[in-house]
Amino acid sequence: NSFDFPAYLCRVTAGTGGEAILIFADNTTILHDCGMAYCYKGLIENIQQKLTEHGRETIDYILLSHTHYDHVGALPYVLQKWPEATVIGAYKAEKVFQSEGARKTMRRLGEAARNRYSDSKEPVSTDGLRVDYVVKDGDVIEIGEGEYIKVVEAAGHTDCSLAYMLLPQNLMFTSESTGIPRPFGDLHTSILKNYHQTIEAAKRCKACAPEMLVVPHYGLLPKDLVGDYFDIYIDFAEYEKDFIISKYKEGKNFDEIMDAYESRYWSEERGGAQPKEAFLENAQHIVKHILHEFCHIDAV
Repeated sequence: NSFDFPAYLCRVTAGTGGEAILIFADNTTILHDCGMAYCYKGLIENIQQKLTEHGRETIDYILLSHTHYDHVGALPYVLQKWPEATVIGAYKAEKVFQSEGARKTMRRLGEAARNRYSDSKEPVSTDGLRVDYVVKDGDVIEIGEGEYIKVVEAAGHTDCSLAYMLLPQNLMFTSESTGIPRPFGDLHTSILKNYHQTIEAAKRCKACAPEMLVVPHYGLLPKDLVGDYFDIYIDFAEYEKDFIISKYKEGKNFDEIMDAYESRYWSEERGGAQPKEAFLENAQHIVKHILHEFCHIDAV
């Protein structure tokens, strides 16, 4: 089971979307990501239950992997409940939260997810999104006696993507820039911004030599895959890149490449975790960036 975590980790995810994980350090409680907005009530209930079980009263830190709606959608609601929490994220994350255009996109996709996965009609709020403490690659956050979180920049999925290494446990929360394992040996990439950055992110994460990996939208990776995971990701990323380029070399236009990409990568199984609207929006970014990086064309 990918959610059979060590005792110091608790899954508090509610509904569909990005995972939300509580980390119980010696004297500090940390929440990694928040999931989608539509299921915030279940998330808060889950967090409160685990805090009570561990004799804790509040969340001290919130770690943001990146600023997509399925990872930070419930952040405003969590901060309403625990306003004293310090939100940790990348410099770019701080800028994204200040952008009305970005918040509008979060609301639109958050409401699409709400409509697909729930009966709620409650508006999605982006009020109160914030980063209190900006971090960069190599920064270390002390969370207890001899316990630390090391920040690893992992751009490529977004400019603000971060991985976090929990020490001394040598457990890494990876970034979506280095993929999402799926059943039957598949692995989804999500190269929305830059292919080369995702490859560098994989190499940087591998160099940290983690002994355990918690992967977005998946959970705890089986230990026998940890050593090879980032190399496997690079192989899948290269295949996806070559697939898109091959369609361009066949003379297909952008819409035809998109059709081929959807046929290859969309499935009803994937729809159980991601609205098709979000998949198609991501796919457009992926195809455009690959064509721009490797074929030197700007698709429209």
